[in-house]
Amino acid sequence: MLIFEKKMKLLITGATGLVGRQLVKKAISQGMMIHYLTTQASKIQSIEGAKGFHWNPSRMIIDIDCFLGVDVIIHLAGASISKRWTDRYKKIILSSRIDTTRLLINGLNLLKGNHCVEQIVSASAIGIYPSDFKNFVFETFDVSKDSFMQNVVMNWEEEVDVFQTMNIKITKLRIGLVLARNGGVVATLKIPTFFCLGAAFGSGNQGQSWIHMSDVVGIILFCIKKQLIGNFNTVAPNPVSQSIFISALAKALKRPHIFPPIPKYFTKMILGDMSSLVLDSHWVSSKKILGKGYKFQFDKINDALKEVLK
Repeated sequence: MLIFEKKMKLLITGATGLVGRQLVKKAISQGMMIHYLTTQASKIQSIEGAKGFHWNPSRMIIDIDCFLGVDVIIHLAGASISKRWTDRYKKIILSSRIDTTRLLINGLNLLKGNHCVEQIVSASAIGIYPSDFKNFVFETFDVSKDSFMQNVVMNWEEEVDVFQTMNIKITKLRIGLVLARNGGVVATLKIPTFFCLGAAFGSGNQGQSWIHMSDVVGIILFCIKKQLIGNFNTVAPNPVSQSIFISALAKALKRPHIFPPIPKYFTKMILGDMSSLVLDSHWVSSKKILGKGYKFQFDKINDALKEVLK
């Protein structure tokens, strides 16, 4: 268990989201004070033990009292990428990340340095890396805006870099497939897999760089305690192929995995551009965060899925 030398105050965006909910619980259990931002007035008092503040990124409105006494900002806000990628929704995916980041920057600028924020830990994604079926990728890997997801994540990270102008330490976590009980990839796949309809897509050989929810939260808090700066792949040390991932999920559900992979052409026909989410391959290394001393609670896919589905 991490022990913090002082009672820290965090400001969390996306606190009611998949990762945010678990982070708030863990941080409060460790004695941290929590501020969070919400776009809905009804949610300002919805998290027990935390204090909510209103913001409206589309109108660039923020209650700057949210920054009072805050040591670290945890920036998790962003629209889901799992909804149909219409042209309109693609704009929402991008703006939900860029506009929220800009609003945090504008809010701090209004305080003209009269704040205590020392660090921002911002969510990012392994979608910044190009699809690769053979090679592991590291944080130093060259990236470019060759696909929709790469464009989104690169623009997102570039916006976060503006915090450097305020002498705020920047930590960007490139998060993989999050395994959680009440959402994420497991929630999407467990129903068809439970009914013995689980199947990989395309060749099934594409790399799936996954991470258990406990380790996502653990790495966030670890980066705060160690004041780590830079980009960190937030994935478990042992990625697996998509076919092995589906087999492990079926095993955890005590169901057979009998269906062959769904053909690539059919997947593209049904999902369009969004098919990249299941057809792209990412073998992502966690060597950097391991080198900083982080110890994973779940480093094997079978153990992680067994715990999520117990």
